[in-house]
Amino acid sequence: MKNNANPIQTIGLAMRAGKLATGDEAVLKAVRSKTAKLVLLATDASDNARKKYKDKCSFYDVPVLEQLTREQLGQGIGKPERVVIAVTDDGFAELIRKGLRITAEVKSIE
Repeated sequence: MKNNANPIQTIGLAMRAGKLATGDEAVLKAVRSKTAKLVLLATDASDNARKKYKDKCSFYDVPVLEQLTREQLGQGIGKPERVVIAVTDDGFAELIRKGLRITAEVKSIE
């Protein structure tokens, strides 16, 4: 796979490979069990959700990225809007990080 793969497409591949946890309980379980390698939190998540996941991920030392909307996260996994997704595979987590970094540089997002 290319290093500059579209992060939304990479999320879809991870979903089909069974390397994602979606939904509140599944994500929290993945974070607590330290199987989550990366948590994707929607940029339009509520303040309460943002605090909840950032605090939990900080405590368990899981990186959190906020660069996609809930609509984009849902599009990536082929389901309705999602507020939070946990990536449970190191390879997919790194590809998504790289893809989001490249996208941010192209769009000049900080």
